[in-house]
Amino acid sequence: MKKIKINRLNDYLKKTYGTKVYKLPLDGGFSCPNRVNSKGCIFCSESGSGEFTFNDFSIKNQVDLQIKRLSEKKKADKFIAYFQSFTNTYKPVNELRQIYYDAIENENVLVLDIATRGDCLDDEKIKLLKEISKKVDLWVEMGLQSTKKQSVELINRAYSNDIYFDMVKKLMDNDIKVISHVITGLPYEQEDDFLESVYQTQKHNIWGIKIHSLYIQTDSRLYDYYLRNKFKILTMDEYTDWVVDSFKILNEDTVVHRMTGDAFKPKLYLPKWSCDKLRVISEINSKIKKYNT
Repeated sequence: MKKIKINRLNDYLKKTYGTKVYKLPLDGGFSCPNRVNSKGCIFCSESGSGEFTFNDFSIKNQVDLQIKRLSEKKKADKFIAYFQSFTNTYKPVNELRQIYYDAIENENVLVLDIATRGDCLDDEKIKLLKEISKKVDLWVEMGLQSTKKQSVELINRAYSNDIYFDMVKKLMDNDIKVISHVITGLPYEQEDDFLESVYQTQKHNIWGIKIHSLYIQTDSRLYDYYLRNKFKILTMDEYTDWVVDSFKILNEDTVVHRMTGDAFKPKLYLPKWSCDKLRVISEINSKIKKYNT
């Protein structure tokens, strides 16, 4: 039996940079084309997962404030500039250039991490990203969430799997690292559906993966959908089983960036167990250890 061996993000960073590297959550004032054209993804919160930023300041000031916060709290001195909220390529290239260069101006920022959509990149933007990738380590995150057609339609991702994987190839052809987001426990999905989504990230040799637990925030359309439909929510035991099973099919060099979701607690409706992130990760680690012995 092949043992589970995870290439965790912290291990990758320590191996690459010789030290722990911390994320600076930044808000570039982006929106999302899916919200402009429709109602957005069903699970997305009002802030587009940007609850942990200083969004009233310039990018340079946000970087300084986040560095100050982490330096005092963690004694951190090496950082990742992280654009998470909404779609962080959804501006003209000249504006993107200014935003990205402001984010990496500080010499202690080693990585630029940009979350976006597969339908919000083009050749001009990829050219800019390739230019920046020669100055810092560049990661591009894209939400796959699921490869199951019914799930893609339900969550209103609003572009096809073909568009997603075509963009993955374009980015990789330009030596840009790609991170895929996959959600565990989407409405009406079985474990095999989730594992197929993970398998597809491996089939396409995607560099990194983020595995999220499905959680329902009261400021998302998923909240209203759940109240009407009461679909099954995974227990913590089920969730951790699914995650461990997904690790069995990961390539050993795939960088695991996340093992669970990170809900905004004041607005979390279900599942309540997802509030205790450390407990969830501890349970995953315990099950991996048990599997390997």
